[in-house]
Amino acid sequence: MNKIIVLFIYFFLFLNFLKTNCLKQDGCHHALNDRPVIGILSQPASSDKYKEYGYQYIAASYVKYVESAGARVVPILYDQDEDTLRKLLNSINGILLPGGGVYFDEQPIYNKSLYLIWNYVIESNKRGDYFPLWGTCLGFEEIVSVAANTFDVLTSFNASNYSIPLNLTDQVLNLSSNSLLFKEMPLEMLKTISNEPITMNNHRMGLSVETFNNFTSLHQFFDILSLNDDKSGNTFISVIESKEYPIYAVMFHPEKPLFEWYEKEDI
Repeated sequence: MNKIIVLFIYFFLFLNFLKTNCLKQDGCHHALNDRPVIGILSQPASSDKYKEYGYQYIAASYVKYVESAGARVVPILYDQDEDTLRKLLNSINGILLPGGGVYFDEQPIYNKSLYLIWNYVIESNKRGDYFPLWGTCLGFEEIVSVAANTFDVLTSFNASNYSIPLNLTDQVLNLSSNSLLFKEMPLEMLKTISNEPITMNNHRMGLSVETFNNFTSLHQFFDILSLNDDKSGNTFISVIESKEYPIYAVMFHPEKPLFEWYEKEDI
């Protein structure tokens, strides 16, 4: 698959995430710089070989991904106190929750920041302040978990190092679809992402359709835009979008094919 095509597809997705701007909001102040500022949440360092460089990190590929779409990036340290975190959130235009590895039952401080961010996103959008939230892989898992108010919505899947096409749902393919993430994607791009193995998955947990349907807080809040089967044939939800707010989550890694060059990865 031509990497230029992949690049344009992934840039298109993130540009849609950034698309609605200040000028469309009533009472919004004019910005000194019209490039959005996106916060990326840090994660605890999970390996001793990395901890000598610091106890938390943000993978560079996510920073490059956001910057390549024209936005600026600021780090959100997961262990900031609440007042500092709120002040930072008031100073940015959106948040990306990256992929990675966090054991939620061992990270109460991290979890507290997650819930604060989630509540801030909901409250901001309720009052008409456009504030988008994007989750990739672990970020997807975090979004559905805080939305359901339990990490028990996640189940095991066999989808590590696994590149596949998206199985888009009727919510996307229907001509009257109101999906903000895909509705303006050119037909050729939709064909490519639906037929070529260009979405790189690297996860062992995920959200099943059954669990999604069992939680009112999930199926009344989100639309399913894509489904996929893991290596064992089990179906997981691969793309979701809020019905009302600019909240999007994908289980695949759009940043990896563009900015990670590791021969062992299925890219």
